[in-house]
Amino acid sequence: MEKTGTEKGINRAQFLAGAASAGLAGALLPAGTARATDERRGLLPAGAARATGERRGLRHRGVVYTVGAGERPGTAFSATRMRRDVRVIRDELHADTVDVTGDGVDRLTATAAEAAERGLHVWLQPTLGDAPQRDILEHLAETGRFAERLRRQGASVDLSVGCEFWLFVPGIVPGDTILERVRNLQSGTVDFEKMQRALDRFTARAAAVGRSVFHGRLGYAAAHDDQVDWRLFDIVGIDYYGYFPDPAGHVRALGRHLRWGKPLAITEFGTCAYVGAPQTDGMGWDIVDHEKDPAEIKGDPVRSERTQAAYVTGLVDVFASMNLYAAMAYEFVTPDAPHRPDAPRYDVDLASYALTKTLVDRPDDPASDWHWEPKEAFHALARRYARA
Repeated sequence: MEKTGTEKGINRAQFLAGAASAGLAGALLPAGTARATDERRGLLPAGAARATGERRGLRHRGVVYTVGAGERPGTAFSATRMRRDVRVIRDELHADTVDVTGDGVDRLTATAAEAAERGLHVWLQPTLGDAPQRDILEHLAETGRFAERLRRQGASVDLSVGCEFWLFVPGIVPGDTILERVRNLQSGTVDFEKMQRALDRFTARAAAVGRSVFHGRLGYAAAHDDQVDWRLFDIVGIDYYGYFPDPAGHVRALGRHLRWGKPLAITEFGTCAYVGAPQTDGMGWDIVDHEKDPAEIKGDPVRSERTQAAYVTGLVDVFASMNLYAAMAYEFVTPDAPHRPDAPRYDVDLASYALTKTLVDRPDDPASDWHWEPKEAFHALARRYARA
């Protein structure tokens, strides 16, 4: 499911503060856990290249491609558009990996098959949200069966059982919708110990479902501060939106995820295209007033595609220096956040993390056709990926 601005982020500091007060923060196993298993699978832990002489740098360079249905008739999923985008991802962005995410098994599998046919590595991640837990697990199982068929046919594919379950899955945090769960978390009234127990139970169920249908590498995409039993998975997946003024800060922040002795994949990273967006620690989306119709930009942010490009490429350099397993920039395109160069007050692309900007032919027509154009971040990332 495509993450809208409100869905994408909540204040990580608030979440971590609550977790710390419940005594949940910092629970990690010693380095080397299940290392032998990973080596038998052919997966060396991050950093192992230094000791073994294996390939150094970032192993898989990718981008997130969301296959949600879209919020307007004009942005509904299009197989023709998807196939064109996948070719661009390979030939112009020079990525070797696509994080195929969202909901709808048909959309997910069609996109994964196209990426695999084009020779790309596939990180297949179903993210059905605001549905009963049974439906979410059935959606995962059906997607996972297709991933296994791709794997048996020789495709390079990893299966992720989902993304930030506490946000997307009802029954972990109080609230029937993502927005209600966000509000409850921000209110400070959530029982974090109870939440963690529910999160652990569902994560274990999802991992078991994934294992039952898929026999390749299994992962999960957690928020940077989440507490996850990574013994359940082959790959540690982290959605990373941290800000530090120097690369060493990022290395320190990510270093704790290496203690599991497993490959580390950055399943999301990025920022928005305005001055100061990287410093928001993943809250860059929060500059749109959705109570107004049409939605309106709050304050007076200064558009800066250069800011986005510098942040994204700087992080790629950090990930490469750490010899990480994979990094997928969030995201390729956000059709429902159009760029309005003629009306800056309604330029909601400012709140988008996409490497491209959406331009709608007729902004007042929900069924209008649209196209995307690359931002500076697209070109800068393409140069980095091409060098690798």
